[in-house]
Amino acid sequence: MAETLAHSLSVTLRAFFRQMVAPHTMRVGIPAESHPREARVALVPANVAKLTDIGCSVYVESGAGNAAGFTDDEFRSAGAHLDSRAEVLSSDLVLRVSAPSLDETRQMASGARQISFLDPFRQRDLIEALAKQGVTAVSMEMIPRITVAQKMDALSSQASFAGYAAVLLAAERSSKFFPMMMTPAGTIAPARVFVIGAGVAGLQAIATAKRLGARIEAFDTRPEVKEQVESLGGKFIEIDLGDTESTEQGYAKALTPEQIALQRQGQAEVIARSDVVITTAQVFGRSAPRIVTSQMLANMKPGSLVIDMAVDTGGNVEGTEANKEVVTEQGAILLGITHLPSRIARDASLMYSNNLVNLIAHLKEASADEAGAWPQPGGDDEIAARSVITHAGKIVNEQILAHYASDNK
Repeated sequence: MAETLAHSLSVTLRAFFRQMVAPHTMRVGIPAESHPREARVALVPANVAKLTDIGCSVYVESGAGNAAGFTDDEFRSAGAHLDSRAEVLSSDLVLRVSAPSLDETRQMASGARQISFLDPFRQRDLIEALAKQGVTAVSMEMIPRITVAQKMDALSSQASFAGYAAVLLAAERSSKFFPMMMTPAGTIAPARVFVIGAGVAGLQAIATAKRLGARIEAFDTRPEVKEQVESLGGKFIEIDLGDTESTEQGYAKALTPEQIALQRQGQAEVIARSDVVITTAQVFGRSAPRIVTSQMLANMKPGSLVIDMAVDTGGNVEGTEANKEVVTEQGAILLGITHLPSRIARDASLMYSNNLVNLIAHLKEASADEAGAWPQPGGDDEIAARSVITHAGKIVNEQILAHYASDNK
């Protein structure tokens, strides 16, 4: 206990003396990502100047960009300072891709800001710890899908990379050649790829598989996406589920048990004839729907490949395990791969960094507090109202508070 208090005091004093020396400069820290499968970095060298131009000084943990292909020298040349992990974590504003650990949260200064993916619906212990520490935490998942926020929508930008990476992985692992091949020895038919879910990730998967020459079929519970699927060269599978709707932000709504049964029935034949199945179906704020059962997998050809892109949130496919290859009794191969955007880490980092810089500029401008106390979740700004989760020692996001209250019932 004494050691923890001493550390917290040390962090607070460091922040205080930095403000005394440079009261109008916000110290922005970029730590290296700690998850072994995470290769992205939250800020790229090209965006360092954009933060310094709005009154920030940027401190990067040495080696933070290596896995994404950005060297310490590039950061230094761009105007960033290299520092230790402890110093970076104690910054006024910490930018990262993945959520901090509970231990890292305790290393942050009270009053600091933290922006990253947080998974707030499922990470209650972390959210409560951030509030207790006095950290203003912004969740990138919670950026609203409104026109003004499109350039800050990291969930969409990274989902696009994930869809692309999933298809490249499928092409590498599949025993089928994706395009049609006509040779003197005979003709090879194109691979049949079935994409379940036509959100951002699914549409990118459809487009990428089509570019590789595969025959594409796709399904989504939202009939309004049919035109988008067909515009990318896919065939939209129509299954009458009755009344299905999207949320106001364009996400698919959860289906009833009866609708899930109809969906499974309608998809079973398509899955059986497919060489590759890619599932992307997720429901915002809830566990992923289980839409591919072991019975459906049993009808797939030996060597067929299933990639479950929703394995992080419970999985769409019965039997998939995170980052493990599972082979069914009939010989179908199941892959549930996390951190797919990290397979294209350099460009994924660039897009995520752009999202962050645009968000910071917006939140700073939207705040009327000249002293720089932003973001202000109680104001009129819709982006701050929806994305700020904790502030001034409390959980302030109404959607998250309602979700936690329902868990307590």
